Amino acid sequence: MTDPMSAEAPETAAEPGASATRVRLRDFSKSLPMSLLKAREAVMRHFRASLRRFGITEQQWRVLRALTAVESIEISQLAEVTFLLPPSLSRILKDLDERGLILRRASDTDMRRGLVSISPQGLELIEQAGVDSEEIYGEITGRFGAERLTLLHALLRELVDCLDGAAIGTSVEDDTAVAPGAGKRRGRPRKAPDEAGGGSARSGKPAPGRPRISPSGRADR
Repeated sequence: MTDPMSAEAPETAAEPGASATRVRLRDFSKSLPMSLLKAREAVMRHFRASLRRFGITEQQWRVLRALTAVESIEISQLAEVTFLLPPSLSRILKDLDERGLILRRASDTDMRRGLVSISPQGLELIEQAGVDSEEIYGEITGRFGAERLTLLHALLRELVDCLDGAAIGTSVEDDTAVAPGAGKRRGRPRKAPDEAGGGSARSGKPAPGRPRISPSGRADR
């Protein structure tokens, strides 16, 4: 009597480690992370010449723009809202401090907590560079369209809100494990209020009553 199992067996055994199915990835041109990176690069390349004229890097500008939204902020929180690693932020703050563009001090309630704020010189630089920034932003708006740009901002905010929380495909433990310093909070850190092109520059200290950075937008340019 023939063994039914042997009758159904394939003629040749599969190679060790061979997969029965192959994952079919979407076309590279449809990669969402790459599309977002390409869009950011398309925007930022118009601002880099202006930043070079003022002797400032993109990351330094991001920090200064974030600081215009608060009276002062803890360094650890500044790292979160600017999406900069603490070692990178430390180097940036050191350079900005040496140039007199920021002010640093210890917290009145806890000497171990460092606070940083933008200095009058930093606000002056923002005011001067902001003229170029607004002109470039106006050109981008003219090319893309004001209504479409407003819609883009809204869609990006919706995307961020939709994906906020624990990372897809990981457990809660994994999510918190890869986010040191986040404590028991889950998801991505809150971001500084800003738009992709920079927004209006400020000519004085930020308005009172805004000790914390708003959870929408990003201080990028």
